[in-house]
Amino acid sequence: MTRSEVPATDSFGSVVAWGDDEFGQASVPSGPHDVTTVAAGEQHSLALHRDGHVSAWGNSTFGATSVPVGLTDVVAIAAGGQHSLALRRDGTVTAWGQNDKGQSSVPTWLTDVTAVAAGGQHSLALIRYGHIAAWGWSEYDQIRVPEGLHDVTAIAAGGHQSLAVRQDGPVAAWGWNDEGPVRVPDGLHDVTAVAAGVFHCVALHRDDHITAWGNNEAGQSRVPSGLLDVTAITAGLGHTLALQRDGRIIAWGNDEFGQATVPGGLRPATAVAAGDTHSLAVVVV
Repeated sequence: MTRSEVPATDSFGSVVAWGDDEFGQASVPSGPHDVTTVAAGEQHSLALHRDGHVSAWGNSTFGATSVPVGLTDVVAIAAGGQHSLALRRDGTVTAWGQNDKGQSSVPTWLTDVTAVAAGGQHSLALIRYGHIAAWGWSEYDQIRVPEGLHDVTAIAAGGHQSLAVRQDGPVAAWGWNDEGPVRVPDGLHDVTAVAAGVFHCVALHRDDHITAWGNNEAGQSRVPSGLLDVTAITAGLGHTLALQRDGRIIAWGNDEFGQATVPGGLRPATAVAAGDTHSLAVVVV
């Protein structure tokens, strides 16, 4: 479960998907080529358009693809297990989909949000000035934000874990740790972004290399040798994607459904997202 909670940029293009398509999560709807970023959940996909509206496709059992009527002015999106989040330009958050653990019940007081992240059954929001709000399932303390955590610049939510990057570069992690996803490697510093999969985590450093940790059963935490010039990262159930500065996508880990096999001849990408067993990219048109 991803997750590529990447804010929209000035770049836009069309969406390409590959991997598991059992619920139509990799069957991209036809439409305009004006997508700025994408997000991938367990079995559904989201796309943010340049005009601030959201498209969704895939498993609709719990309403994760039922974008609220009238939702506009969206600047960032996130896809969780079976729920979705949208950050609007005014700093408010809209959520829809499964809500059995309260993951779609946005706190009524929540404003001034600058980023969102969606985990398996929990949600995070980064509030202006570097504080975090969290709601949803907390059996593993994944929404119990560490006391004193402030000056946060980036967040990520995984299966049952949460991550935050502080302004000076260190990473804080909390939640489920049976396979080590919140056991941050010693010496990890100068981090600018993080991604959380179901059982593993990835960090992007200021010098554009990456570090991964947690479950490595499918090789998802084994970063390819010599991988540099990375500008974006995302993590799924058992695979990882990295977007390089030249628009190439590097993928590794579980490839049972082809989710780690990047389509040949792909145009340069501007955004990537990893779902449980499928992958998405925005490519230049």
